[in-house]
Amino acid sequence: MTRTKSEISTGFDRFRLHPSLMRGIEALGFTNPRSIQDETIPAGLAGRDVLGLAQTGTGKTAAFALPLLQRILEQPGSGPRALVLAPTRELANQIAAEIRALSKFTRIKGVTIYGGVSAYGQASALRGRPEIVVGCPGRVLDLLQQNILKLDRIETLVLDEADHMFDMGFLPDIREIIAALPKVRQNLLFSATMPREIRHLADKMLIDPQVVELADSAPAATIDHDLVLVSEGDKKDLLERLLAGDDCRTAIVFTRTKHRARRLAEQLSKSGHRAVGLQGNMSQAKRDLAMQGFRTNRFDILVATDIAARGIDVSNVSYVINFDVPNTPEAYTHRIGRTGRAETAGAACTFVTGSDHAWLRATERMIGESIRRRQVDGFFADTEVAPARSRRPFRGRPPRSGRSDSRQRR
Repeated sequence: MTRTKSEISTGFDRFRLHPSLMRGIEALGFTNPRSIQDETIPAGLAGRDVLGLAQTGTGKTAAFALPLLQRILEQPGSGPRALVLAPTRELANQIAAEIRALSKFTRIKGVTIYGGVSAYGQASALRGRPEIVVGCPGRVLDLLQQNILKLDRIETLVLDEADHMFDMGFLPDIREIIAALPKVRQNLLFSATMPREIRHLADKMLIDPQVVELADSAPAATIDHDLVLVSEGDKKDLLERLLAGDDCRTAIVFTRTKHRARRLAEQLSKSGHRAVGLQGNMSQAKRDLAMQGFRTNRFDILVATDIAARGIDVSNVSYVINFDVPNTPEAYTHRIGRTGRAETAGAACTFVTGSDHAWLRATERMIGESIRRRQVDGFFADTEVAPARSRRPFRGRPPRSGRSDSRQRR
């Protein structure tokens, strides 16, 4: 049944947003606010600081973008007026694209700045006094120190995926950037997890914040995730087996190193797969081409390092495969969160070798449940490891019919 215009916009009407923003919301097909939006947008519109904890893919960008766009529309003026910091170029581009879509029917201007490309075009765009700057801390600080980027009019600071910025060592840059901002401003801090460093920074920079904790260390219930115990030498063959499955239409394959990502993507391409690599040694132009090719289905398989774990927002990823386990337990949730987004179903599988058992035990303790063991015919590990004791019942779906696997759960 086709819904009328008034029915489409009903869910966001209660925020009393500018008509131009409502047009942008409608054009994006947004109907009702997601949980993180429902609980943070009112505080953001009221000018309060916000600390929002929620898993990836839950709608955090609109949660902070709509309040800052509303402020700019209500109180016009030259910029920059809002600064959004993100840990990776991919995520910065993703945020900027959603802000552009939401503000499509306004005259608000934005610029995206990050390293890996010439700063000339970014400096030129900044001379146009855009209201919104979205960038990575390193290039933001560089342009700030060169007096190209002016932050004296910033009214809203957003830190998105703040925990990942600490993982990547951006804390010193962030502190320098904050020191250059007006002391009176609104702060919106969003993160998927809350390490001690994030809590410490939040306590120092946020004043009487609205705290919304929707984050869960366990993967989203929409993700059917398991692991296979396998020897290192059998990983490539096991990967080919999973990629050949009927339920694997598109996949992101995560590796630990840049070299392995590049080599594995080349091997998969030579064996007939439409695969492309994404890793830090690639130029920005090549990274953009890889992501665009994956989004437009030119490639079915993206082989990536953790640089992509927070910067990919592709709704139709059916499978995430951890060819190598992540460096930390927290990264497990972020990696497999690339599937099962926006309340759609997804699947994930992790290859675990005999040397990965310490990581596995730590990860199961963190998510509070054992990860199902899946047996694939013909593949065996050198050693077995018992599941961790669960703190709550397993929330995943039962195995789909037709799979040749045997799963255990506690």
